[in-house]
Amino acid sequence: MGVEERRQQLIGVALELFSRRSPDEVSIDEIASAAGISRPLVYHYFPGKLSLYEAALKRASDDLAGRFVEPHEGPLGARLLRVMRRFFDFVDDHGPGFAALMRGGPAVSADEVRSSSASATNALIDAVRQAAYVQILSHLDLTAEEAPARLELVIRTWISLVESTALIWLDGRRVPRGELEAQLVHDFAALAAVSAAYDEEMAALLRRMLKQEPADGPFSDLVTRLISLAS
Repeated sequence: MGVEERRQQLIGVALELFSRRSPDEVSIDEIASAAGISRPLVYHYFPGKLSLYEAALKRASDDLAGRFVEPHEGPLGARLLRVMRRFFDFVDDHGPGFAALMRGGPAVSADEVRSSSASATNALIDAVRQAAYVQILSHLDLTAEEAPARLELVIRTWISLVESTALIWLDGRRVPRGELEAQLVHDFAALAAVSAAYDEEMAALLRRMLKQEPADGPFSDLVTRLISLAS
């Protein structure tokens, strides 16, 4: 293999192993064995496990950010539900690696810490969050510069809620995944509704969102459930 081809192979192998177990539990020897090469050859392409982890993390973060890309067709509730399904597909397929990513990455030796920047992992996570934020804004026909302050709070709070919910769900999977995906879409509408109660600009945005919702859409379902609770 050429240098770049071998690097990409090792990244793929590492990502597969990190997807099944926490990166802390995966050794360079295992990665070398799975790739069919020697341990010294792994170090020829990557100076240590952390650098290989960061490369695998970059590929995974690009994949995760792509889960928020959705065609601007149909009502917002249905779009968000499709996004949540793709997001939880990723969480399902990369559970241990996703958990390690959101909790700050794997433990590494002192030598590896000295030879790397801990901020690299945080930068990748922040890039995924920012990509998700921009995508959600685009579905509301807004840019980051145009977004009201309360809307930014709603979207960024919701993204954090999605992350934390996924981490809790991985620890036991006690709530059916489909129900959780729908609940998170409802959470977005609920956050927007609370904000709309305090701000007319958000109220106008919420009215526009609900006006486009069909009777069998996720947002309409939430309204029906709330009315049922209040009756």
